[in-house]
Amino acid sequence: MISLPDELLARVDAEAAERGSTRSATIRRLADAALGERERLLAAKMAELDGHARGHGGDVVRELKAGRPG
Repeated sequence: MISLPDELLARVDAEAAERGSTRSATIRRLADAALGERERLLAAKMAELDGHARGHGGDVVRELKAGRPG
């Protein structure tokens, strides 16, 4: 069970009526579309960042250990 403000619920019902669908199916479709868009945006941001990543040289652990006293 979810709670929605009356104004939003009216918009969902109008969308459902326009498409000849149920309230539940409309909410499911809209949620799936919104989450899919979020995933696409995140993937695009990650792809953009991937091109800017730099390697650490591969010797970080050895260099840290070498810098420790004793």
